Amino acid sequence: MQRASRLTRELSLLATEPPPGITCWQNGQLDNLRAQILGGVDTPYEKGIFNLEIIVPERYPFEPPKIRFLTPIYHPNIDSAGRICLDVLKLPPKGAWRPSLNISTLLTSIQLLMAEPNPDDPLMADISSEYKYNKQLFLLNAREWTEKYAGQ
Repeated sequence: MQRASRLTRELSLLATEPPPGITCWQNGQLDNLRAQILGGVDTPYEKGIFNLEIIVPERYPFEPPKIRFLTPIYHPNIDSAGRICLDVLKLPPKGAWRPSLNISTLLTSIQLLMAEPNPDDPLMADISSEYKYNKQLFLLNAREWTEKYAGQ
């Protein structure tokens, strides 16, 4: 019951006061959500609309939601299946998830990760080394993918 009431509260807050560039809604059942993140200004993802899937586990908020990109994105911390390498999406000791976090916070963290990749904790080693050692090529590839897959 706690999970349902908390999710309902979070979704209504996301609907009335969404973080800038983020929308989130129910996709059928309460535990299956969709979100959209707009690519940030002055990033290679600018003007892109990225769709995400959010699966809320039975034990939420004691367990983090599973979030993945449905829109392909060229990023060192996001793999080809859309999985995201971000500490707040994992339980301790390896992760930083806490029950005080919410879906809005997670989506904002993902938006920040898009703007500021973490090449030292990559899911995609080749993209990470490109980001570190050939940033111009990385930016070019990321912009191309954004236009191809996330264009409006």
